[in-house]
Amino acid sequence: MRLATWNVNSLRARLERVVPWLAGVAPDVVCLQETKLAGDDFPHRAFEALGYDCVHHGEGRWNGVAICSRLGLEDTAAGFADGAGEDPDARIVWATCAGVRVASVYVPNGRAVGHDHYRYKLAWFGRLRAHLEAVCDPAGDVVVAGDFNVAPEDRDVWAIEAFAESTHVTQPEREAWQAVCGWGLVDTFRRRYPGVDGLYTFWDYQAGRFHKRQGMRIDHVLATEPLAARAGGIVVDRNARKGTKPSDHAPLVVDFAR
Repeated sequence: MRLATWNVNSLRARLERVVPWLAGVAPDVVCLQETKLAGDDFPHRAFEALGYDCVHHGEGRWNGVAICSRLGLEDTAAGFADGAGEDPDARIVWATCAGVRVASVYVPNGRAVGHDHYRYKLAWFGRLRAHLEAVCDPAGDVVVAGDFNVAPEDRDVWAIEAFAESTHVTQPEREAWQAVCGWGLVDTFRRRYPGVDGLYTFWDYQAGRFHKRQGMRIDHVLATEPLAARAGGIVVDRNARKGTKPSDHAPLVVDFAR
């Protein structure tokens, strides 16, 4: 099973980039974030033409997540099953694809340390952990993939000193991310490349960051151990970040043996 995750930064603006990428790379399952579409506006026909069934959780101008699968979609759901009420934003959607429970997640950015959105971000991680504890099994096949807005280690940003007093690298954020992993999830990319620096998934549009290789690794494919043990090739498709009107994120692609 080839699984990809990609923050497309507006599917309406990026559809002409996404469709040929899907046709060329042919992931079996793709998790999308920041679709920035209301539910009824999702371009199902464009994906169906490529053989994908899609579930989308969107709110319009902001956020929005989707799972598109050529392996079928079962037990689709949005939000959390932690008993704490509805998430105010469209940030997580679930589906089972050929026996693998998949979540596409767009974790809150946090905006600034100490901001209400920063506290929302930390609480959101807590809700994700609670959901996993409530309804998922770490001994089964589970993938949580998407834009986590956390660089887990200093090596996951181009220069840690450039992020002083900024979000994405603070200890509380990293601890919240680790708590989710602690439920029973493996960072598949870091397991594949344990000692390699300079591998990123996001580059800001400003200041020529992409061409200067000044990026961040904030998009992740987390998998339970039984599935992570079957992970083979893992690649960040930097080519998808090039050219006209790209997303500021590149797709992350993982091949799992069936």
